[in-house]
Amino acid sequence: MIVYDKLWQLMKEKNVSTYQLRENCGIDSKTVRRLRANENTETKTLNKLCAFLQCRLEDIAEYIED
Repeated sequence: MIVYDKLWQLMKEKNVSTYQLRENCGIDSKTVRRLRANENTETKTLNKLCAFLQCRLEDIAEYIED
């Protein structure tokens, strides 16, 4: 299972809100909900997040065995 706990930690460290993700990163509220629930997300969304947060994929997502 892919989890996005690191995303929320990084956003907190960088003082970035979900509002900023929606307004400045082009990620809609439905996608934010899916990320919070650790549901499937498109790679283009992950690319947008990494570009906006200036980080690598492993900084926002992590694989955990079921």
